[in-house]
Amino acid sequence: MVPKRSEIHPGMHVQIIEKQNQRTGALSDGIVAAILTSSPAHPHGIKVRLVDGRVGRVQAILDSKSNHSQQTPS
Repeated sequence: MVPKRSEIHPGMHVQIIEKQNQRTGALSDGIVAAILTSSPAHPHGIKVRLVDGRVGRVQAILDSKSNHSQQTPS
């Protein structure tokens, strides 16, 4: 089951599926910069923008304490 919006916060390390990878199921990981979905839940995952600009739906939350050094804006 995909995480709910209330479980996702900026700065968290997550795995997302980008739109172009939905057919293959290839996951990407990164740090959440912004939450784009306003509803509390979505069957395909909450849409987020990562700090590197990629957009996708959260499939899993990874260790939220790791990679904090990558949160600084470039």
